[in-house]
Amino acid sequence: MRVLLMIALLCAAPMARATDGGQDRVVRIHAPDVLVETGLMRHILPRFSLKTGQRVVLVDDPAGADLRLGAQGAPLFQGMGQVWALEIATPDDPGTARLVGWLTGTVGTRTILGFAPDGTVLFQPPDRVEVAKAPVRIDGDAKAGHTISRVKCGRCHAVDAAGRKTDIGSTPSFFVLRSLPDWDQRFAAFYALNPHPAFTQVPEVTPPFPIDRPSPIVPIAITLDELEAVMAYVAVIDAADLGAPLAHQ
Repeated sequence: MRVLLMIALLCAAPMARATDGGQDRVVRIHAPDVLVETGLMRHILPRFSLKTGQRVVLVDDPAGADLRLGAQGAPLFQGMGQVWALEIATPDDPGTARLVGWLTGTVGTRTILGFAPDGTVLFQPPDRVEVAKAPVRIDGDAKAGHTISRVKCGRCHAVDAAGRKTDIGSTPSFFVLRSLPDWDQRFAAFYALNPHPAFTQVPEVTPPFPIDRPSPIVPIAITLDELEAVMAYVAVIDAADLGAPLAHQ
């Protein structure tokens, strides 16, 4: 009974509309009433908070929000006659980056698209607009990047053929990640994407670990120059062949 009460309190807290001053480790998000009234925010925010421990509050004033759902920003999903986009007001805040990573990642997307009150699905992925992508220019040392990848990333990811025997099976290999159309963006901001913030430090970029939440494993420290070298290495490896996309009937 006590466990159920704690879960209920955690679920309720993120949905409170914030009216007080700033609080540590709280991300503020604004959504128009028409979207809030669907129940979507009550559906997704508690799930994010329970998964990450990051508090999120829904605010009435968009000017005071870290994130805003509306017509401006990067398209996130569509429904109710419009495309809903995500506008980021505080991109350098770790909590904001964590929520953005979740909303735009696989789990967050499935949570949004799986919202079906009364059995009716309300939202779909946004229509894709084909945009010519400029060639990725990476100036790092690929050879050094291979070595850095083995030292910094090899305990979880397979970074080369030899690493397939020592990686964690639940984590994607560098070859799989290289096959993704946005692989360069994923690598460039990997330290802000879960689970990396819990154990990764980038000097002059990431904040120190909280005193009460130290790294759960031996932490990884990587400089931006080293990251550039890693990306140069990933740019020249062969992407995994994942086959044709699944056809749904």
